[in-house]
Amino acid sequence: MTAAKPSNTGVRRPADLARVHGLSTQAVRNYERDGVLPQAERSSNGYRRFTEVHAKALSAYLALIPGHGYATSGEIMRAVNRGEIDTALRAIDHSHALLQRDRETLDAVEAAVAILAGKEREPQSRKAVPISALAHRLGVRPATLRKWERAGILQPVRDPATRYRAYSPDDVRDAELAHLLRRGGYRLDHIAGVLRRVRGAGGAEPLAASLRQWRERLTERGQAMLTGAARLADYIGGGTRPTVRPR
Repeated sequence: MTAAKPSNTGVRRPADLARVHGLSTQAVRNYERDGVLPQAERSSNGYRRFTEVHAKALSAYLALIPGHGYATSGEIMRAVNRGEIDTALRAIDHSHALLQRDRETLDAVEAAVAILAGKEREPQSRKAVPISALAHRLGVRPATLRKWERAGILQPVRDPATRYRAYSPDDVRDAELAHLLRRGGYRLDHIAGVLRRVRGAGGAEPLAASLRQWRERLTERGQAMLTGAARLADYIGGGTRPTVRPR
């Protein structure tokens, strides 16, 4: 991809770029040092001479951060400034893949939480059950439950005397959710992530109250990715690497 050579008519100082975004001038210098901004020309007295290209680069970087985070946004900008567009696009693709996985996790929780909340309202015995009883209840083999335990889905305690697994009512709830998600085709590592959220929220009903906020955060992240992509496309289309004369 060919970069356009900027004219000298739009020369800016670090303070000019900083002021637009509420940054310090040192932050702008640091971004150039770290490769987030392309290298700036220097005047005869050693001062940096930023241009419209640098202004677009800074705008693109700051717009990428809400959707991709600081580390990935820096990786994207450094790749673009080296002319490695495919490397930058791979980093963007990875962020979108992570967002899609988060959406799938949320969908899985939303699909199951109503069922679990209904079960939680039913009177339940607080007595723990052995692996054979839980396997019979779900219609699976005990080996399946042991496999789920190795994957981090279930966390049964051991009877101090016999060392047999004992599944509490919460373990039974988790096993029922895991069984539901497995029937839906979800991977074990994905299900383990869902169960961590359920346990962290204290159960299905408390988790249901946070699902809307979770969905809103994912939507905001997706929209931020769109804004970042637009700013990055504007930067790349206007020329990504200004010509720098030897110092």
